[in-house]
Amino acid sequence: MRAPARRMRFDGWIAGLGTEAGVRLVVGHWPVSPLGSFADVMVEHADGHRALLAPSQQVAEFVAATYRFDEVVICAVAVRPARERWTVTAGPLRLAFEPGRSTALGRLLRTVPGRLASSPGWAALCDVPARLLMPGVRTRGSAGAGRREWYAARDLRTITAAEATWDGRDLGGLTRVDPPVRFGFGSVPRRPSLTRVVTTVELATTGLH
Repeated sequence: MRAPARRMRFDGWIAGLGTEAGVRLVVGHWPVSPLGSFADVMVEHADGHRALLAPSQQVAEFVAATYRFDEVVICAVAVRPARERWTVTAGPLRLAFEPGRSTALGRLLRTVPGRLASSPGWAALCDVPARLLMPGVRTRGSAGAGRREWYAARDLRTITAAEATWDGRDLGGLTRVDPPVRFGFGSVPRRPSLTRVVTTVELATTGLH
């Protein structure tokens, strides 16, 4: 008999945005997780090069086993959330962005009871509507290392303005996430956004029980 699959739950926020330089950024801010409180940044450059900026070896190994990258950089990653302005520092990246109000979909998601809204079953149910409303977005799918993953969104806010530099080079103004990022089975919304989310990762079963 196979051992029961182990599930890991990450509770936090995902910010996704594009820049005029063609660099697309996905910032994860996870106050509650099995790996402790942490933040990480996934970067896809204009030439398609995908990099992970992670704060520790443990986080780097877990995230790189779940998603696909061409480069993994371990560096200090700090996310400072605030009502009107979030700031992110991570290795060569300096980012500040302004979240707007919840979208109509975000307000609807906020009405779903917390226990249901955070469950993999709810995330699976939302997969088809999410794909229809936001092309490229998936709420469930297969990840690396034989893992499965569910994204249960609880709020969705637009990002109205952003400033970013990479190694001191200005990345230009805020744009849509286009083309979609290619780290996993789905992308973030094309419209720059900040999503309140509970992510569940089910590890591949190994051995006998």
